Amino acid sequence: MQLIDRVRSLDEMKRRGERELEQAGGRGTIAPNGKPVESVWDFPRPPAVERVDWRIRVVHGGVPVVDAPSCMRVLETSQAPAYYVAAEHVNDDVLVPSQRRTGCEWKGTAHYADVVAGGHRAPAACWTYPEPTPSFEAIRDHWAFYAQSLDECRVDDERVDPNEGDFYGGWITANVTGPFKGAAGTRFW
Repeated sequence: MQLIDRVRSLDEMKRRGERELEQAGGRGTIAPNGKPVESVWDFPRPPAVERVDWRIRVVHGGVPVVDAPSCMRVLETSQAPAYYVAAEHVNDDVLVPSQRRTGCEWKGTAHYADVVAGGHRAPAACWTYPEPTPSFEAIRDHWAFYAQSLDECRVDDERVDPNEGDFYGGWITANVTGPFKGAAGTRFW
């Protein structure tokens, strides 16, 4: 894809994002899940990290993997929020370290684990930053989970939708509008 085509595509996604935001009632409107409506196109780049007192739960193979009373949210332009929970709220009996590593220009090197629970294995279904960059120290030794790989992920009582694709681990809730990076054709947004 040529640079001019990338810019046009990004501009179109931003316009589409404004339309989706308005259809949801606009910035700050309260969504059905009780949280303010927000657009991923308002999220910053470089990303921001914030603490939220929202309960995070993950279940796989009928086994509780996470039950956390709060979490850290990473917000990045065009991506659904990724939710990071402190290791103390993760059932580490179901995590099996993986050799997979990926690099993020903002956060550092992610280390992955498989989730093996109830006779079901989800390869590289979660990741952590054991040595994050200084700007992301708040997520050190916190775990994030791919909703697209696991049976059930929830923010408070809402079951989340995963974003499309297999790289970005954002969780889509009723208060977050897109379009979201991750689907085919979104690589260069």
